[in-house]
This record gives sequence, structure tokens and C-alpha cells, in this order.
Amino acid sequence: MRRKVFASKVFDRKVVLITGGCAGIGRALAERMAQAGARLAIFDLDQQALDGLVQHLRDHHNVEALGLRCDVSDRSAVQRAMALVIEHFGGLDVLVNNAGITHRSRVMETLPAVFERVMAVNFYGALHCTQAALPSLQTRRGQIIVLSSRSQYAPVPERGAYNASKHALHGLFDTLRCELEGSGVHIMLACPGYTETDLRKRVLGGDGSSIAQPVPVIGRAASPQDVAEAIYQGALKRRRLLVLSSPDWRARLAARLFPRLFDQLMRARLAAGPAR
Repeated sequence: MRRKVFASKVFDRKVVLITGGCAGIGRALAERMAQAGARLAIFDLDQQALDGLVQHLRDHHNVEALGLRCDVSDRSAVQRAMALVIEHFGGLDVLVNNAGITHRSRVMETLPAVFERVMAVNFYGALHCTQAALPSLQTRRGQIIVLSSRSQYAPVPERGAYNASKHALHGLFDTLRCELEGSGVHIMLACPGYTETDLRKRVLGGDGSSIAQPVPVIGRAASPQDVAEAIYQGALKRRRLLVLSSPDWRARLAARLFPRLFDQLMRARLAAGPAR
């Protein structure tokens, strides 16, 4: 995908906060926003990766960047970190709820603690960050970008907790959009398909242990840079919903019109083993 790096000044000097911003789509989006002149705040759990990314953004893009170690599932930690961001930059223009984790296990073989952990990061993490950021976003008539998933439309077996967390995000942010009507705050839900990120490679098992084996992929996995570019362009156009990845329209169509066939295809793909 060709990148129109300097095509717009919409995000020039705007303050953009990205959760889970040190790898994958989050990092690619941080670099894309930096190319557009934004000032960046990054939340992540890896302090070393945070320090490296902040230095990279300063050195290569000449932008102001702040990296804060923050577990988005911890409401108090989010409130403290958000206060530091707003104090440092004077406010917030764009919140990107990107932090997320996944698992690979059948529903009946997944401990409740795994469901709780996935929901804590994927759903409650976005909720905590949004509630903490919303007063500043309302003042500055800003944007909220939420990373959902193709699984919202065509769920993948053995990711029940992950799929549920993404459905919950749509319910939450569709409701919030209605409540914020007329406030000037814009909300975009972005639904990438399979993307070549570390999220696919570091997953939880049903017992909560880490699994090195990647989750199955149908079709070609997109690059984080292409996904970030699509999200950036969608944010420029203030899209409400962005569904990405070329194979996904087929998956959505099959899941809706031929659900039994879709289920059979997914079971066959799982039986074949994970893609490399």
C-alpha cells in the first residue's frame, strides 16, 4: 500500500495516545502518526521497548514522545498515566485503544481466569482508558480509535474469549457514540483481519500458560504497516467503521449466508494445523 506521508496536516501537533504501542499495529501506527507530525504518548508494559521506541520517534521523526509503563487492565494505573499525559502535553486529541491479548483453546477447555484476563485487557482496558481520556477529548473535540477484529463478523473457533471481547467493544463504543452525539468526539471501530504481529505468536492456552504456537491463519496475513496506513486514512476521513483485509469480505459473507459451510471450513483449517 502506497503511503501518502505528507498528504495531510490533520494530525500535525495533535496529541495521540496509543495503548500497546511498542509492537505490531500499535508501533506501526505510532510511526505513521509521527510521520504526520503528531506528538505521541505510548502505553505499554515493556519499559525497555518503550524507551527504545520513544528514542526512535525522536531521532527519526523529530517528534515529541512520551512512553509510560501502564497495565491498561488496572484502572488506577490508567488514571495515573492518563493524568501524566494530559499534564505533559496539556490535553489529548486522539486515543487509540490498541492493547490486546488473545488465546487458543476451546470454550469448554478454557479456565474462567483466562476469559477474565482477556476481557480485562481487551475490553476493560479500552473502557478504563476511554473514561480517563474522555474529558480532555470532549474539550478538544477529539477522536477515539478502537482496534476490534474481523472476528466480530466471522468468529474463529478456539478463540471464544477473544471473540467475546471484540463483540463487547462494539456494544460499548456504539453506545458511547450515541451518547456523545453533538459533542464533537468521533469514534472509529477498526476491524483488521489476520495481521503479522506478535499477538499471533504469544497466546494463552486454556490453562493460562503461554503457547508459542501461532494461531491459524486463512489467507495472507497483512503487514502492520498496511493496517496502520488504512487506520490512519480512516481516521482522516472520520470513518465510523473500518473493516480491513481483502479475504475478509469473503469470510463475512460466508459466515452470514452459509454459516454451516463456514464452520466446516474453519474446522478443516484448524485440523490442518497453524499456518507459519
